[in-house]
Amino acid sequence: MRVFLNAVAAIFWKDLLAERRTREILGTMLVFALTVILIFVFAFDLSVDMRSKAAPGVIWVTLCFAGTISLNRSMSLEKDREGFDGLLLAPVDHTAIYFGKALVNWVYMLITAFVIVPVYALFNNIDLFSAGFFGVIVLGTLGYILTGTLLSALSLQLRTRDMLLPVLLFPVLIPLLLAVVRASTILLQGGIQGELSTWLLILAGYDLLFTAVGLLVFDKIIEE
Repeated sequence: MRVFLNAVAAIFWKDLLAERRTREILGTMLVFALTVILIFVFAFDLSVDMRSKAAPGVIWVTLCFAGTISLNRSMSLEKDREGFDGLLLAPVDHTAIYFGKALVNWVYMLITAFVIVPVYALFNNIDLFSAGFFGVIVLGTLGYILTGTLLSALSLQLRTRDMLLPVLLFPVLIPLLLAVVRASTILLQGGIQGELSTWLLILAGYDLLFTAVGLLVFDKIIEE
């Protein structure tokens, strides 16, 4: 177990150090996400109340599309630079690659979220600072990244992987997106607490499901 965790940490730090040198993935995500947020802010002349109600949908749409940048590039860079073969030759369980890649992509998404939420709140003069809402962001982005990393590995050998990933990913994400948008709306706008508990259970169950699926099938996916 210790060897496995060390391998996950090594892959995580390797990708973080590479990103620190190039700023290719996170920088692109932040520019894209901020551009989308600013388009939503200035394209529609909405009241403060309507902007507040639209916040969960706008933020999650932005995070989903920004997240595909991270998922596409993190795997593609390993493939293009022939680093993936080296990872496969390492004497550790190959699922360490899955969790290492998922962890670094999750960090990118969290940084993007913690930038765009205050920006949206500032430009719209609304309050989005809620501990529960940030908890939903943490769980929601985790589920998104676990699913996306698995499907990104599945499409890695295809020439059209950059276009195919969103086609594969977004239908699978429908339960997650319903849960995060509804839970975010209830936390920010108020609602039935029993309903909130249901959406949070769905969200947690989704995360656990794809953690288990990744453990079971990732090794077989990358060997093919």
